[in-house]
Amino acid sequence: MQTKRPGVESKWVDPDDAPHLTKEWFERADRYHGDKIVRRGRPKSANPKEAVNLRLDPDVLEHFRKSGPRWQSRINEALRKAAGLSRVRTP
Repeated sequence: MQTKRPGVESKWVDPDDAPHLTKEWFERADRYHGDKIVRRGRPKSANPKEAVNLRLDPDVLEHFRKSGPRWQSRINEALRKAAGLSRVRTP
């Protein structure tokens, strides 16, 4: 028996012609809840950050970059502290 999904055409009719269902096949398969596809990855944030262009002095940028990954988050934290804003916690 075939399952109909919106916009998906099946190439097989006979269940004996179905692809071999391996662990890898299931890992790559789309997941649906009813007719709606369930997206993978990080869920959308309730407080998404906004992309901006910002000009910084080269030595300031170098200071944060040399401290390793998440340097942009550390700049954000420093700006929040300078502005007297409380830290926003994200799950």
